[in-house]
Amino acid sequence: MFFGRLPDHLILFPTRAPIEAGGAVRKTVSFENGELEIWTAQSRRAQQRGRVDVFMLRFYGNADRADRWAALEAEMWSDHSIEIWGVNYPGFGGSTGPARLVRIGPAAVAAFDELKRHAGGRPIVAYGASIGATAALHVAAQRPVGGLILHNPPPLREMILRQFGWWNLWLLAGPVALQIPPDLDSIGNARASRAPAIFLLADKDEIVAPRFHRLVFDAYDGEKRLIALRGAYHNDPIQGAALADLNYALGWLLEENSRQRR
Repeated sequence: MFFGRLPDHLILFPTRAPIEAGGAVRKTVSFENGELEIWTAQSRRAQQRGRVDVFMLRFYGNADRADRWAALEAEMWSDHSIEIWGVNYPGFGGSTGPARLVRIGPAAVAAFDELKRHAGGRPIVAYGASIGATAALHVAAQRPVGGLILHNPPPLREMILRQFGWWNLWLLAGPVALQIPPDLDSIGNARASRAPAIFLLADKDEIVAPRFHRLVFDAYDGEKRLIALRGAYHNDPIQGAALADLNYALGWLLEENSRQRR
């Protein structure tokens, strides 16, 4: 009983206060007798051309929100006609609670299924940062995504056991690790995924140690590219040369997806 909810309290930090969403548009999806909140925004190129070529299903960190970032992130993709679908996990923002780790995987799949109905055959790239990478990997293991972008992906169970187990002789870390839902097993989902993937790995990550990023990268079974974020910490934004590299790598990812579908 003591350990049953502990991972939720240790890992998830939901907020519900209103956030200025800029030009992002709110929509909702039915989920588990409630609703899942999604914020959408288009890149400038998509707006100029009047069409969307690729959709990006975006999953954020454990204390972050889609309404904060969707419109700002749409501006990142200067080379592509993209529409962002940013997901607020259950219990975050306007998504119906409660906030539970066990609800993240099913919510991510529900968001993908809704976007797939909307996309009309156009590719969907799942992009996750931090714990959002666990959601993106789960979707990729369960659904035909067009590709993945994984920013500092955490293997939650391995981190708990290897990083925190030693000081309590695994008496606390062991039971907590066992409570991580199978849906969020980054190593298992990486081995089950085949879509082309881009990994963005910060070499000074102070929250998810780089050696844990590499566990996910090495386990990933599809075609993959690594963009090393030199001197970057866990929450540093993608900018400058790294952003240019990411825009270029997305072109590779979409070409690889098209080749696989032929």
